[in-house]
Amino acid sequence: MNNNSIKDKMEDLKEWVSDHAKIVMPVILLICVLITVAVAVNANKKMAQEVEARTAEAVVTPEVNQAQESTQAQEEMPQLVLEENAYPQVNSLISSYYGALAEGDIEAVASMNNMVDETARLRIQEMSKYIDSYPELNVYTKTGPVENSYLAYVYSKVKFTEYDELVPGMQAFYICTDENGACYINEKEDNSEVADYIREVSLQDDVVDLNNQVAVEYNEQLEGDDELKAFLADLEKRIDASVGEALAKAELEAQAAAEAEAALAAADSTEEETEGQEPVIKKVRATDVVNIRSSDSETADKKGKAQIGDEFTLLEEKGNGWSRISFEGSEGYIKSEFLQTVSEEPVDAGGEAPDIETASAAASDEGETSEAAGDTAGQAAASAAGGQTVTVIENVNVRKSASENGERLGLVYIGEKLELVMKQADGWTKIKYKGETAYVKSDYVE
Repeated sequence: MNNNSIKDKMEDLKEWVSDHAKIVMPVILLICVLITVAVAVNANKKMAQEVEARTAEAVVTPEVNQAQESTQAQEEMPQLVLEENAYPQVNSLISSYYGALAEGDIEAVASMNNMVDETARLRIQEMSKYIDSYPELNVYTKTGPVENSYLAYVYSKVKFTEYDELVPGMQAFYICTDENGACYINEKEDNSEVADYIREVSLQDDVVDLNNQVAVEYNEQLEGDDELKAFLADLEKRIDASVGEALAKAELEAQAAAEAEAALAAADSTEEETEGQEPVIKKVRATDVVNIRSSDSETADKKGKAQIGDEFTLLEEKGNGWSRISFEGSEGYIKSEFLQTVSEEPVDAGGEAPDIETASAAASDEGETSEAAGDTAGQAAASAAGGQTVTVIENVNVRKSASENGERLGLVYIGEKLELVMKQADGWTKIKYKGETAYVKSDYVE
């Protein structure tokens, strides 16, 4: 039974409630429960097992069976009172927890919940991008299985950043009190007696009725609002995609770090062989529209954007697929695959490699030529795309700039066609939208 954790019990209750009330808590309940844990149980299976066991015992030993039934009746879980906003310390915890979820404050969330793994952290961060606040919170509680513990059923209304109406939801928590008297959300509990207690209490009529009321409220709102349906369907896909990409990126970065370490070791072993070679200044040119970042990582801050044909002085070509360049009097990083070598010139007679300022000045000497080349290449790319369109394959926001924080100009739906200007290497596609230039994520068009 140790593997049957509180988290599993809570998930099972959602399924039981859905089966017996014939009401599905679709996307929004699922989205809310992505971050926390729902109190749940599979009652049908348990009841079937109990009926089967009792029937077998009645056939073999009817006297013993009657005695057991009498004992079970005496030990049956009493009907606990479902109280509303009855415990200030619990309400304070829930208010702080939901506030941290809306802000994407991972450290605060982890301080209140004893089980927040890496996937949960990523989901919280992604979800917070779309949540403005939780303006309504009602906390319903029943006493927990141990002293100073509670079963909390939280009715909430969430305000999304991209949807005007408040959306209802329900979450359940097992809350304990630590040795200092502070309440916290306990998701690590795996005691079978505690799990059975939570299961029994969560199946009491008033808790089931509360879940059903919220389900009905949500379903009625969903059925009457096509915009909400489209938004939630798109939101779930966006979060799943973002979390998947982040996990994959973390794995790739770990692999790249290992490869870079190996490359550094190899470079050290060949350093003596290259000491006699004449140093050169290498010029490189951008072959696509690509971000310039503050370090060699796709999650690093953006310092600018290179256009097709822009030229830079190469300071270092790293073994992890990035190049360090001279950029606006300092340095920046571009993925090496989007650069091509233009020229290699020997260092001056003094034998000293140029510093960043000197390299920037040298690059600016060719500024007009580079800008002209960039403009020509950009015009050629736009011309090549002239008259072409892309088709929306997932509902997607149209932004004024190539950034998820860019001003939102509208929402386009599956099947719509957009006038293509250019597909960029930074994951954005430049389009014409209502007569002006705009951007959509390339993943959502083809």
